[in-house]
Amino acid sequence: MNRARFVLAATLTGACLVAGPALAEQATQAPPMQSVLAGKKFTPPLKGQAEVEFTKPETKKEKDLVVTTFQVKNMSKAPIARLTVDVTWYDEKGTVVGGGKGVINGLLQPDEVQTMRIESGYNPKMKSNNYNFSHPNGTVKPKQVAKLEGADTKEPAAKNATATKKKK
Repeated sequence: MNRARFVLAATLTGACLVAGPALAEQATQAPPMQSVLAGKKFTPPLKGQAEVEFTKPETKKEKDLVVTTFQVKNMSKAPIARLTVDVTWYDEKGTVVGGGKGVINGLLQPDEVQTMRIESGYNPKMKSNNYNFSHPNGTVKPKQVAKLEGADTKEPAAKNATATKKKK
């Protein structure tokens, strides 16, 4: 009986010696986390109605596509997230015959000008179209103007959402 007690006491003592440093390591604290945006100015994207100005759209046929390009400028006080323009094409009777979508990925900053590119599949019945501006956090109030102030850029903001891969 005495021997059993001695073995039990020795086992407990050994377990405490092994577990002691491991428990002490767990008790030490990790360094405090620092914000990724620390020291940087960040303006959250606009929620609600955005205001944009855009130039007269230029539409051209390129192979099997109708490509429409125009410049857009954010007239709001906050950045617009993922500005989207949907185009719907109609025939001479008013029936929908096609459509396309252009997107500016990321944020369109206040007073920033970018080029929107919309690709639609060609249909010989296309006669007129309609543009619908939107963004994920609300509505868009577009205004067509003859020329935009600060319109230096001619490159599209991003790849078109309906772009197709070229065959090799």
